[in-house]
Amino acid sequence: MAKEDIYDFLIIGAGCTGYAAAMYAGRFNLRTLVVGETGGGTIILTDTVENYPGFRKLTGLELVEKLEEHAKDYPSVSFESDKVVDARENGSIFEVKTLGGRIFKSKTILIATGTEWRKLGVPGENEYSSKGVHYCALCDGALYKDKILGVVGGSDSAAKEALLLTQWAKKVYIFYRGEKIHPEPVNATRVSQNPKIEVVNLTNVKEIKGGKFVNRVILDRPYNGSEEFPLDGLFVEIGHNPLSELAVKLGVKVDERKEIIIDRESRTNVKGVYAAGDVVNTAFKQAITGVAEGVHAAYGAYQYVTNESAAAAGGEDGGKKGT
Repeated sequence: MAKEDIYDFLIIGAGCTGYAAAMYAGRFNLRTLVVGETGGGTIILTDTVENYPGFRKLTGLELVEKLEEHAKDYPSVSFESDKVVDARENGSIFEVKTLGGRIFKSKTILIATGTEWRKLGVPGENEYSSKGVHYCALCDGALYKDKILGVVGGSDSAAKEALLLTQWAKKVYIFYRGEKIHPEPVNATRVSQNPKIEVVNLTNVKEIKGGKFVNRVILDRPYNGSEEFPLDGLFVEIGHNPLSELAVKLGVKVDERKEIIIDRESRTNVKGVYAAGDVVNTAFKQAITGVAEGVHAAYGAYQYVTNESAAAAGGEDGGKKGT
């Protein structure tokens, strides 16, 4: 492959993090490629974003579109709609292969692959997937007008799913295994003040049952004298699993949760490989924190490429090593 066909910076993942990194890479005039199966990431399924600086309120899709438009302002940045299925290091160059059979080469890589929804792992979950079991209120909540719904989870995301579902459902129950749900204070207040929502604490859903569609769940402790709980639909919001398989193939270290380990500059242990967003081992995962990590990665890639070019021209190798 000709030298000009090797990118400076290849971003795997076309969400907020990837687009922000691409925008900064464009400002650094890095020849950059963004590869993503679908644009936007999981945030496009968020109905309301109220915590991204500069925007008091917008949808997740609107936020992603703004970041994508900004990244596309830079002529050195290009985009490919495809899924990366393999990644490896070949000398000083990284190669990725897509589901479509294409191979792209780059001097540096950013892994911004995000996460996938975590499943309950109980009987009936797979059987009733899309037949009463769902993972996205914005996607499927409108199917349940005037119905009774359940949400499993106790996080801020679970609270927001329940609040959104009240736009359609006549009643929403939140099932949480802990003593008290723990959303952000503003959403905790909204939940407590919404007459359609009831929280059922210290309770797990242990089985999902129905006929053609879900009509009830089985709880691990009685509610109003029975472990059988009638429901028309169940929305699962118990977290996400990091999509870090490509990183592992490159020899990148992950923690016990399979999240990619990075330092404050988004570097991994493999020189030239960066990671950012929900796939990494930071405790606080938000669109704004992922964007910041992506920007750090773009700057790191710029320094790396610049120093490697200087070294190749006879200068001193000042390229930074990973953690």
